[in-house]
Amino acid sequence: MADAPDALHGWIVIDKPLGMGSTNVVSWVKRALREGGYAKVKVGHGGTLDPLATGVLPVALGEATKLAGRMLDASKVYDFTITFGTQTDSLDLEGTVIAQSDVRPTLAEIEAKLPEFTGPITQVPPAFSALKVDGKRAYDLARAGEDVVLAGRDVVIHGLQIHEPLPFRGGVWGGEVGTPSQAGSPHPNPSPEGEGLVESITLTAQVSKGTYIRSLARDIALELGTVGHVTMLRRIKAGPFGPDGAISLDKLDENAKARTLGDLVLPLRTALDDIPALALEAGQAAALRQGRVLSGVAAPNGLHLATLAEVPVALVDVQQGTVTVERGFNL
Repeated sequence: MADAPDALHGWIVIDKPLGMGSTNVVSWVKRALREGGYAKVKVGHGGTLDPLATGVLPVALGEATKLAGRMLDASKVYDFTITFGTQTDSLDLEGTVIAQSDVRPTLAEIEAKLPEFTGPITQVPPAFSALKVDGKRAYDLARAGEDVVLAGRDVVIHGLQIHEPLPFRGGVWGGEVGTPSQAGSPHPNPSPEGEGLVESITLTAQVSKGTYIRSLARDIALELGTVGHVTMLRRIKAGPFGPDGAISLDKLDENAKARTLGDLVLPLRTALDDIPALALEAGQAAALRQGRVLSGVAAPNGLHLATLAEVPVALVDVQQGTVTVERGFNL
């Protein structure tokens, strides 16, 4: 009988499909580990994606779950499509229509407004969100028909630009709802009769922790004198994790059955690509594993990934040569 595979510690990046929640993906990964005969470890995700969103979802295995909080704080990049003329209570395709407008913006008007939404902004989260109001989830209250009023929150939009406008059709820039454009040029020439109106537009946004893309889309539409809602949302980056290493759930299952999930797991340190390494001697590593403080270490102030022979020992904070453990790893 073949030996059971070793316990896995690190990250599997899933390309989350439409219609599935982040917690469902975590359950899927747990099942794949069981089916592959892997030792039981903790599993968590590095940032919620709504069921109607797709894209990069980092899933932490084992000791990497200790870094999931850092992933929640990381900046993220999204492609999203705003379709103008209709606003829903959920601000996406799932909701009920609550407002309509015949106004459509021009491409130039959209380009002129985007700088107003770049940098530090205040936004009101959607009523259909996981935030709590008096101990209850806002989306539960909203679905029960209650009026949900959430406080504004400060977020940062690091970058916001047109990904690609949709093809020109009959005097209107627009395409199928929910379908990103395949247009090649970001600034196609307008028709001879004048610049066309935009039915929907796909934007790319790099945003800080806590940003709601649905709220961003709502506010952009309102500033353009119309209403709108999100008809496509895809996360293309979460912290250091991008689409290149993302796999489908089918690929996950195939590797689980072949007991080759280890081939898909990225090292724990991948989530710390912006943190310098601190090489330890054996005695220093033993001290940190016991939670002790090191003194007289020649390293710059700030967070470091302490390692022994390339094996992560702890995430540590260095201040004036004194090293204290922030997160220890049992590897």
